[in-house]
Parts: sequence; structure tokens; C-alpha cells
Amino acid sequence: MARVLRDVCGAAVSGPRVRFGPSPTGFLHLGGLRTALYNYIFAKQQRGTFVLRVEDTDQGRVVPGAAEGIEDMLHWAGIPPDESPRRGGPFGPYQQSLRLDLYRAASEVLLDRGAAYRCFCTPQRLELLRKEALRNQQTPRYDNRCRHLTPKEVAEKLAQGLDWVVRFRLERGVEPFQDLVYGWNKHEVAEVEGDPVILKGDGFPTYHLANVVDDHHMGISHVLRGTEWLTSTSKHLLLYKAFGWDPPQFGHLPLLLNKDGSKLSKRQGDIFLERFAQEGYLPEALLDMITNCGSGFAGKQMGRTLEELISQFEIGRITTHSALLDLEKLPEFNRMHLTRHIENEGLRHKLIQELQLLVEHTYGDQQVDKEVLEKEYVEQVLLLRKGHISHLKDLVSGNYSYLWVRPLVSREHLQTISAEVDEIGKLVLGLMTKPAAVWTIEELNKDLRNLQKQTRETKYSSMMKLLRLALSGQQHGPSVAEMMVTLGPREVCGRIRKVLSS
Repeated sequence: MARVLRDVCGAAVSGPRVRFGPSPTGFLHLGGLRTALYNYIFAKQQRGTFVLRVEDTDQGRVVPGAAEGIEDMLHWAGIPPDESPRRGGPFGPYQQSLRLDLYRAASEVLLDRGAAYRCFCTPQRLELLRKEALRNQQTPRYDNRCRHLTPKEVAEKLAQGLDWVVRFRLERGVEPFQDLVYGWNKHEVAEVEGDPVILKGDGFPTYHLANVVDDHHMGISHVLRGTEWLTSTSKHLLLYKAFGWDPPQFGHLPLLLNKDGSKLSKRQGDIFLERFAQEGYLPEALLDMITNCGSGFAGKQMGRTLEELISQFEIGRITTHSALLDLEKLPEFNRMHLTRHIENEGLRHKLIQELQLLVEHTYGDQQVDKEVLEKEYVEQVLLLRKGHISHLKDLVSGNYSYLWVRPLVSREHLQTISAEVDEIGKLVLGLMTKPAAVWTIEELNKDLRNLQKQTRETKYSSMMKLLRLALSGQQHGPSVAEMMVTLGPREVCGRIRKVLSS
């Protein structure tokens, strides 16, 4: 009879339940984000539940604040958990260090059934075994010595107050299992490993016991995790069998590697989500990139939103090939998603606020005046530079300083380009009297060409150079017509008059 999962109130729980179980040993990185994302989109597509479980049983490696940081980054990425240490839920606590009584009780069950035993081997003996194996060019493994202790011998050692751990008895003849990604698999772990420790001397469980116990009690129906755990799955299935529990379905995700096939290293520092957030990348760009370089979708397609990832995901399309990550493409992914944000009126409002803060922070007292922070002006800048920028912060770089600060250019400097500075200035001032409705880049380009024909000897290229310097103080950047549209008639006139009067 199939198990019916019920919450603390006794209500039946329906739909798939998946979990992301990071260790709080540092920042969340791209590999962890991808695992969390695949779990999230699988749960949302199937109207299931996405659980965040903090796996902090290795207390020596826990970094204070890391667990909170991981949950913060999942919220930043737009894939918040339905149940978590912060949010709570019907199957908590969601932090393994707060579930120690559950693991101790589970280990007692296995001890009573003879599926586990107490091991009294000292660290010194285990180290000698390891060195001997390496000396013989063998893989170190426990020799299962304490497996053969009689109940009387165990009682005597306990009476002596000797330290002990609990080990699980690995049995030969494991049953094959069907992985959602790798197909039929089995690994005869008893032939290559010694009996593993499942409960340490400090009362904390190892990964193997904690995950099996928690996945059962939290009702996890599907385990989607990294391929590094594939060979351990047979071991976990032996634990499920020893407890008499039905196992979840397993799906192991291929590795996320650098584009040259090398392993992503946390020491690189540039794969942590905090870094991308600080540099102004949009979370949608990261989600798009880490799915685009892998599998699980009908085809390669840049620019997918989270909603599209959810609707298009097919777990049967995940291949066993490693996903090669090219971080050099991230700015292009970000450009596409930034363009989408600018085009969306609701999302654009948030960008306006962020850009206003960036301008204040970057230019401070250098600002033209408070008018450059007005919503209409900032919005106009965003719409005109849409598709041309990869980051919002690009708009406060030196190339775009003309938007926020009046340039310091003398009339004498401009006369080195053309002696007709006054004539050109007056022609442009006359042009600024045109109705705002005809202020388009295309129309202004035509008007500027017509203006050049009214000069005596100034070439069009020289006139553009002169106007560019007068308006921006720069020799490169957007077209003069685009600068004029962005700045608006009032600011253009002010800058031209300033040059003519200098």
C-alpha cells in the first residue's frame, strides 16, 4: 500500500516534493544555483513543493551566516523555497543540526535490526589502515573489523567507556535502480568500500544517514542532485531497504564545468552569486545562462524567462553530458534581459529608481541639477539606450557622463574644429524651437544634414565633431542626434549658449 504523507495537522500532502540541501560552508555558487533551479522548476511545473534544507552536520566547516546568505540568494534569484529554516513548514525543523534526536533514533532502529553496529576502532588504527592501503597502491577502506564483535564484546567495550561510532552493514547483491537521467544503474558498494559511518561520536549523522532519514520524514518524492552522488545511491537504497521505507525517485544532474572542461572552483571567487548581484547582473540572466549551457529543454534559446523555463522544462531531456559554462557570454545574456526589463513598464519603474540612486552615488555634487534625476528624464535615457547597454551601471560610466554633468568645453577649443562656431550654434538654437512631437533621432539626423548645408565651409563630419564636444565634452559615444533627443531641447540650448558665451 502506497504511503500517504500527512502534515502536522493530519492533512494529506499532494504533489511532488523536492529539496535543495546545501552545506552552509560559504557563499552559494553557480553549481548550487543550477541544482536549486532544476528542483524549483520541476516542482513548479508539477505543482509541487520546493524545500530548502540546510545540511550542517559537519560542524567544523560551518561558516556563520552562510545558511542565511544562501536563502537570501535564492530569494534574489527569484526561486524562493516553499519550506525552509526561515519560512518554516509542516516538516521542520529544516536544519539538520536541529534534528539530531531523529538521527539517533534511526540509528537505534538499525542497531536493533542488526543492520548497523557500533565500531570502537580508534582514529590511530584507522590511520594505519589508510597508510597501509596507500602503500600497497589500494583505495583506503575500513576492514569491517567491528562488524564481527559479539554482543558480549560490545557490552564490555561500552562498560569500559570506549568511544564509538555507528556503521552501516553494506550487503552484496544490490538491486538496480532507474535514474531519471542516467537510466538503469547499480553499484556494488560492498565490494569496493568498507562499512560506512552513519552516526559519528559527537552524535551528528553523516550525509548518508541524515539524507535518507530526512528525505523520508519530509516526504521527498524526487531527489535531483549532482552526479557526484550517483555512485552513493545504491548505498542509500540499502539504507531505505533496512528501514523498510519506499525510496524516492533519483535523478542525477551532470556536472557544470568551465568552458574548457575544467572543474568549477569555489576558489575562483567569480562563481558566487553575491559577486554577480554586486556587479549588477540580473538574476534572470544567470538562470538563463546556466540552463542554456546544459540540457532539459527542447533547444538552445537565449532570453528565456523563469516562466518559460518552467513551462518548457522536460526532465527526460536532461542528458548525461557535462554542461560547459562560458562566463564571457553573461554580459550578452544580461543585455537581453535588461532590454526586456526596460520594455516592461512595471519592471522599468524599478530600473528608474536604481538608476537615480546610481547617478547620485556616482556624480553627487557634479550633477547638472536635480532635473537629471526626474523620472521622465531618467526613463527617456533608459528607453533610448535600450539594447545598447549590458548593465544599468554602464549609464553612469565615463562614456555617458554627459547625461548627468555639463561638459567644460571652451569656444576657443571648438574654433580649432570650425571657425563657424557662432553660426552653427545659432542654427542649432533655431532647430530647438521645433515642436517636441517631431523630436526623433531620424528627423534630427535629417535636420542636422540640412543645417550643414547652410554653413559656408564646414564639413558635415566637422560639424558633428563640434556638436559632440559642445554637448558631451567627448569624442565618442552615441550619435549627436541621440544625444540631443536624450538631453532634451532645454538642456541642449543651455549647453550651446554656454559655449557661445565663453
